Amino acid sequence: MIPVAIVSKPRKPELAQLLPELIEWLRKHDYDPILDREGECYTTTAPAVDRADLPAHKPALVIVLGGDGTLLSVARIFAATGTPVLSVNLGSLGFLTEVRLADLYTTLESWCSDCHTLDARHMLHSEVRRGGEVVRTFEALNEVVVSKGDIARMGEFAVELNGKSVAHFRADGVIVSTPTGSTAYTLAANGPILTPDVDALVVTPICPHLLTLRPIVVPGAACVKVRVEGVPTQCLLTVDGQIGFELHLDDEVTCQRSAHTVNLVRISESGFFEALRSKLSWGER
Repeated sequence: MIPVAIVSKPRKPELAQLLPELIEWLRKHDYDPILDREGECYTTTAPAVDRADLPAHKPALVIVLGGDGTLLSVARIFAATGTPVLSVNLGSLGFLTEVRLADLYTTLESWCSDCHTLDARHMLHSEVRRGGEVVRTFEALNEVVVSKGDIARMGEFAVELNGKSVAHFRADGVIVSTPTGSTAYTLAANGPILTPDVDALVVTPICPHLLTLRPIVVPGAACVKVRVEGVPTQCLLTVDGQIGFELHLDDEVTCQRSAHTVNLVRISESGFFEALRSKLSWGER
């Protein structure tokens, strides 16, 4: 039987009924389901492992039952494998999680019949350098954010592009985003919307102390460096809004396109702009 990983969103009561049904359906179609520990809370009808250990089982497909946050965590875990990800929306927005719960089994039938496409999304690789040495590395699907802590005073940051100075400024922080992430935190910070196939990155200051400082779109192959030049108390690097790492004065965060992509399973032809209209009310009067 072919292994299939199932990743579940925490605290979703509907999974108590959904998971046993899904496991039964997969086994009838010669798939061997493996749950993460969250799924184990709802059913014991399939083996469960820690989420980080799922790639070692080499699943042919990852089924995400949750929202965009659950998908982002799966993207990082499976970044190096290229495993297709089918995401079912159980969250509040679900911009990336395309499949409605009512369409789950129809979508799986299409997957079994090979009637699907893979939407490859580039990830972002970042390195934290301290004293010239790399102390941590991260992979992100949406963005990395360098920001000051919870004190209501701005930090001081410098941005370089391919080794050349772009700007020194005071702000709450800086976002470096992929095209996929352009509809997330970057959009909330007045950044531009990029279609997923655009070969670019977006650098967006957060609440800068200059009216002239605006988001900038740079080539996808560019190397963006953000340096911490001054902070009131604390500075943090945040990855996809889920992983935090404390930064020190003079730390440098280098961001560039990752060698890894996330392969999202797409069945419908509704596309990116339909998602903008239905999820974000884009273009409505």
